[in-house]
Amino acid sequence: MGLFKRMKEDMDVVFEQDPAARTYFEVFLTYSGLHAIWSHRIAHAFYKRNLFFIARVISQVSRFFTGIEIHPGAKIGRRFFIDHGMGVVIGETCEIGDNVTVFQGVTLGGTGKEKGKRHPTVKDNALISTGAKVLGSITIGESSKVGGGSVVLHDVPDHSTVVGIPGRVVVQNGEKVRRDLDHHKIPDPVADKCDYLQAEINALREEIAKLKEGKQKCQ
Repeated sequence: MGLFKRMKEDMDVVFEQDPAARTYFEVFLTYSGLHAIWSHRIAHAFYKRNLFFIARVISQVSRFFTGIEIHPGAKIGRRFFIDHGMGVVIGETCEIGDNVTVFQGVTLGGTGKEKGKRHPTVKDNALISTGAKVLGSITIGESSKVGGGSVVLHDVPDHSTVVGIPGRVVVQNGEKVRRDLDHHKIPDPVADKCDYLQAEINALREEIAKLKEGKQKCQ
């Protein structure tokens, strides 16, 4: 596909995803997510030719102007849409399929200093909502959704919805995932600490009472 056709395809995605988009001129000039994707394609082309310094410079300049950090080594498919985008971080070994949507504050990151594949793979048609963190060399399945603010540390099957910290599958293939969970037995570390402190206070009161009783007897 030619350069201008690819750019038009990217803008068409904006109109499909964002009802606030009005004209191609407006989208071309004002959509930071679009600018970040275009800059990444240039940086990635240099990266593939082992021109790492130039690639990183382009990446950092794009980050300065858009608030979106995409490592030039990341592989991104067609029709990728970043909504708003501020705070989005995409790591070096990320692989993102076609028709993927991410929102502001999303991190596709690693979990340490390990070498090799250390960032997520996001398959076609996936959606990652605001503030979600997807960490490590894991896979987000095709047509899956990650809820806002979730922290995902394990693979997500195709056609699933994940929410929570840590992320857990709540819907798979259109059906709710049953979980045997006694909600009244969920650990509460704050309450446990309060109970411990109260027990300590009670013990101190008993010691003080004994000391007072012994002092009165001596008198």
